[in-house]
Amino acid sequence: MLNEHQLHGVYVPVVTPFDANEELDLESLHYLVSTVAKSAVHGIVLNGTTGESPSTSKEEIERMMATAQSALADSRIPIVLGAGTNDTRSTVSRIEQAGKLGAEAVLVVVPYYNRPSQQGVVEHFRRAAQVGVPVILYEIPHRTGLKLKHDTVRRILDIDGVIGMKDSTPNTDLVTALAQGSETKPILCGEDTLLYASLSAGAKGMMSASANVHTDRFVTFYNTFVAGQHADAEAQFNALLPLVRLLFAEPNPAPLKWLLHEQGIIKHESLRLPMLPISPELRERLSPYVQQLQT
Repeated sequence: MLNEHQLHGVYVPVVTPFDANEELDLESLHYLVSTVAKSAVHGIVLNGTTGESPSTSKEEIERMMATAQSALADSRIPIVLGAGTNDTRSTVSRIEQAGKLGAEAVLVVVPYYNRPSQQGVVEHFRRAAQVGVPVILYEIPHRTGLKLKHDTVRRILDIDGVIGMKDSTPNTDLVTALAQGSETKPILCGEDTLLYASLSAGAKGMMSASANVHTDRFVTFYNTFVAGQHADAEAQFNALLPLVRLLFAEPNPAPLKWLLHEQGIIKHESLRLPMLPISPELRERLSPYVQQLQT
């Protein structure tokens, strides 16, 4: 299982391919995971936000895990499984499932919709960590409706079994605060437009939805930064930034699915309602990247 010393680098939250009837397309998932793995990523995330986790069942997660494990059979790339819900009992149940399925860690989002107290969130993560599968805290306030205080994040990261966090806040304030002074558990940036800024502020890597495409370039960017070639890394990131912004111009993962379909990686761009395919306007804006991805 993952520990905090191994939590660094480029983790890719892959999309969940569906067929024309919105059922799992496991053949496409196998090909996608295999393709991403070829770029020497540091981890794969299944059933995250990018994987449309609110619309997948526990039975489907079991099939997705088996497919991803098959695709990664010849590698040592770990699988992190999205297991967080807004209900602690349900979250615990999904973490238990993740452990049985062989996940190396679980990604657990701050409970959404309920709007619990800061102490309630701490207790939620304390209970989640007691299952025994390494937990990665996922802070994404624009989806959960709840922003954690810096002290709350520190308290959660101090829990045994919580090995780090994915920071999807809209600036680098949190990673900067946590990285200053004493040692903290690793933080992975989940806000793709801030990847360079977050690494500069002390993040140890990224969980980047955008890295479903141009995976090799995201890995190169990270490796260049870690090698201390910060000016080159910034230039590499700035070259990716226009595409990154387009990939979030409409709700994720619709733009990604369209590009992956056009690239021939997944068979359909299907999403499950309430998610919809991208607009004709965004297709036109993304079209120049299709040929670039196929070369």
